[in-house]
Amino acid sequence: MIFLKRPGGYKIFSDPLYGFIKIPEGLLLRIIDHAWFQRLRHIKQTGLTYLVYPGAVHTRFHHLLGALHLTMQAIKELRDKGADITEDEEMGTYAAILLHDIGHGPFSHALEGRWIRGVSHEQLSLWYMEALNALWDGELEMAIALYKGRYPKQYLSQLISSQLDMDRLDYLRRDSFYTGVAEGVIGQDRIIKTLAVADGRLVVEEKGKFSVEKFLIARYFMYWQVYLHKTVLAAEVMLQKFWDRLEELALEGAYTPISPEMHYFIHLKNAQEAGKEEIIRRHAGLTDVDLEFELKRALSAEDPLLRYLAEGLVRRRIFRLVFDKSGLSAEEKSELTKAMRAVGITDLEAVVWHGEEKTRVYENKPVQEIYLRLKDGSVQPLSQMSTFHYEARPGSRWYLCYPRLD
Repeated sequence: MIFLKRPGGYKIFSDPLYGFIKIPEGLLLRIIDHAWFQRLRHIKQTGLTYLVYPGAVHTRFHHLLGALHLTMQAIKELRDKGADITEDEEMGTYAAILLHDIGHGPFSHALEGRWIRGVSHEQLSLWYMEALNALWDGELEMAIALYKGRYPKQYLSQLISSQLDMDRLDYLRRDSFYTGVAEGVIGQDRIIKTLAVADGRLVVEEKGKFSVEKFLIARYFMYWQVYLHKTVLAAEVMLQKFWDRLEELALEGAYTPISPEMHYFIHLKNAQEAGKEEIIRRHAGLTDVDLEFELKRALSAEDPLLRYLAEGLVRRRIFRLVFDKSGLSAEEKSELTKAMRAVGITDLEAVVWHGEEKTRVYENKPVQEIYLRLKDGSVQPLSQMSTFHYEARPGSRWYLCYPRLD
């Protein structure tokens, strides 16, 4: 993605999905030009998915510009249909969607909650926004209120975070494009053209029902075919175990990461005592490069488990992952034990993991429903009007992950 300077107070970004994205100078370009946002050029949108789909090397930077573009289209559509949106509200919505993912760490969701135990990327994004708000004398007050969902016009917050937000519309289309998985293609233009406001909330006109259903079906397929693909999931489990082992060795004094930011977060015991400002400053120095370097460095590590996991990830010897399997047979255990001892790993439990993955296609609680506005003006939840019967409870699959012997 490149940008071209234009006279008249804006920049044009060239995007492979939407063509030219025009962004006015001012707050939005200050956000984009800030070092904290530029860092997102070096964080992959879909983590380790590129190990299965080689084209999936697009970044969080790509995604956030795309989400901003769709939000601009949605705001224009709502205004054309009579929604009263002030300039401050408009800019606050744009700033919030632009910053909603800034808290992601290396490889995005793959190490969610591990940099600071129990702190999600959503919470970190809020801390970034608060830090920038202090730096810019309160210019992000509106964005923060909208991000938190505490602004009276809930439909604006729903554009940022809901079951039909601009974040999801962009990542499904973008991830489908870069992975080449056609099942993720959605009609985001049609969905945006049918957005409206009724009773203070975001609704979809009845004629957009089938496009919304296609969106939900595409999301379901993308989860199990891309985000939770068994090889992607196995690679993520390996990366998590690599980080856990690296952290364990570092705390024992047996291994010291080169990255000062990684060293800091490994030894961070109390996030409250450290303070949000220091945490954000350190976190802003983390990108995929930090972890990629440690993986490469660990190829010559003395610890056999750390070395084995690094070799698997760097040289793409990804573990086998089998869904709906509770354990290994006696013969499989025997063969695996011999293979692991040959590389210096004596504890079989260190390389065999059992877990559960869940996904929720649609949430039918009243506050989270997608609502349709029918031709007679009434508003009904999609779950009562849909052609399909969406499963409200999470789709759940147990998996067993272990090294390959072939």
